[in-house]
Amino acid sequence: MSKVVLITGGSSGIGKSIGEFLHHKGFVVYGTSRNPQRVLNSVFPLVALDVRNSESIRAAVANIIAKSGKLDIVINNAGVGITGPLEEIPSEEIKNNFDTNFFGPIEVMKAALPQMRAQKSGLIINVTSIAGYMGLPYRSIYSASKGALELVTEALRMEVKSFGIHITNVAPGDFATNIASGRYHAPVITGSAYEASYGESLRTMDEHVDGGSNPNEMAEAVYKIIQTKEPKVHYKVGAFMQKFSIVLKRILPDKVYEKMLMNHYKL
Repeated sequence: MSKVVLITGGSSGIGKSIGEFLHHKGFVVYGTSRNPQRVLNSVFPLVALDVRNSESIRAAVANIIAKSGKLDIVINNAGVGITGPLEEIPSEEIKNNFDTNFFGPIEVMKAALPQMRAQKSGLIINVTSIAGYMGLPYRSIYSASKGALELVTEALRMEVKSFGIHITNVAPGDFATNIASGRYHAPVITGSAYEASYGESLRTMDEHVDGGSNPNEMAEAVYKIIQTKEPKVHYKVGAFMQKFSIVLKRILPDKVYEKMLMNHYKL
């Protein structure tokens, strides 16, 4: 019997690539979108779900379980970027980002876990980011929200292991998707103390996304994790130097690593 997969944020980017890959591998895939009726080219069904709305999450998960009788795999992929000098990012935008990148995935897991416990099996894959392993200048909130999800995953996997449920993180680097267009950009303010350095960093960030890897690499990585009997705690997917930056943080003195990042972002 085919495994049933729920992918949040399945209408575009990495989520769409993962969904299409798994669909063609014979999985029963449900993607989510805040407005599924606007998506006309999906090869798998999309259900309405807003990760910032707990009732929407519970209804979508219940709907999928009612249709399929089970829920084998949840891929918490929905997320948004945010950039800007911390001093100039509106508090409302910071809260919005955490609602999508951190609190939303937690609510999705809380909605799915009772069914997985009843099945005595299940796999949850949280899509985080290599940026969650380090504090990046002008991406402080994004790094923090993704890093927080990494730590919650580490803790939760120990809490649910005895129920036959596996939970893991997959941290992508830069991929060629539309994430930059959906990102909240704090405006570059003329006359701001951060005008020159933030403007330059913003251009560098957008270049990295435009020149990023093919999102199909993430789809293949997720498929391999699904086929793994005992998934690892952490997976990283992306360019060698992006993955290696995590290793460097472990081995380099803090100030040396900080200087390396500052040079990279021309600060």
